[in-house]
Amino acid sequence: MTDRRSLHQAIRAFGMDTITLAGPLEAKLEAMQDAGFSQVMLKANDLVGHPQGWRAAVKAVRESGLRGTGFQVLRDFEGLSGHLHQYKVDIAKTMLEMCAALGCDVLLACSSTSAHASQDLDHIARDLRKLAMLAIPFGIRIAYEGLSWGRTVNEFTTAWDVVCRADCPNLGIGIDSFHILAAKTPLAAMEDLDPAKIFLVQLSDFMWQETRTFEERMATARTFRVFPGEGVHTQELVQMVLKLDALGYAGDYSFEVFNDDYVQMPLPMVAQRALRSAMWLGEDVLRRSVPLPGQLRLRPV
Repeated sequence: MTDRRSLHQAIRAFGMDTITLAGPLEAKLEAMQDAGFSQVMLKANDLVGHPQGWRAAVKAVRESGLRGTGFQVLRDFEGLSGHLHQYKVDIAKTMLEMCAALGCDVLLACSSTSAHASQDLDHIARDLRKLAMLAIPFGIRIAYEGLSWGRTVNEFTTAWDVVCRADCPNLGIGIDSFHILAAKTPLAAMEDLDPAKIFLVQLSDFMWQETRTFEERMATARTFRVFPGEGVHTQELVQMVLKLDALGYAGDYSFEVFNDDYVQMPLPMVAQRALRSAMWLGEDVLRRSVPLPGQLRLRPV
């Protein structure tokens, strides 16, 4: 049986997302910690939906002992003009304040789906640079993620192009395996990424090979993702994680699993499913277990 030290070593890079679990915030945090996780990806609703208010939610997270992987999600920020742009700037400031209160140093921003947004990549880059500048006083990095149903930016390759155009030190990219698999973006394109500018990696799978329309992608993404190793894209996920590792990515992986079935299950059972996935990725894929005395566990060449 894997001892506690080996367990921690194998899964320390992995965390759960609160969206996967039902119930109050405190119960979610307890289930994650009991399963052996040391980090949690949080969302705005965790705070504003708390019965004692958002600052009470912040206190609960800080007292849980779990580190905040990041905070999500700022939507439809970039490409707007006039009063719409100013409105989103005000929203962003509030999101940054909550992110900082949690002690999270990454705010996730998703590519716009708005028909009111410009499709000019330089305009998008300019707005993201402004967002990153707003985040600097808080010590927060912005992870920009290309939604697979985004209006203009719907693959990580385009998101990376925009991040490079913006050229701001605390603006980087967020990688989400679901969107890569759904959009069928070639994994070889990851070799063009700078690992220092990958601020967050979110992992999940799903149960069918294709999502043929944006509508099908959205429905699957919001209701029927599963943990890595549970879906039909296992080989692609393994390749993805190994490519990131070979590239030099040494940051966090969060299980971004929206699943209508899981929110009907007891929290410890879902957390154990996440733990099995983390152990598989940590031990069998990335080989991060603590070696036994006198043994050395080598990664295959």
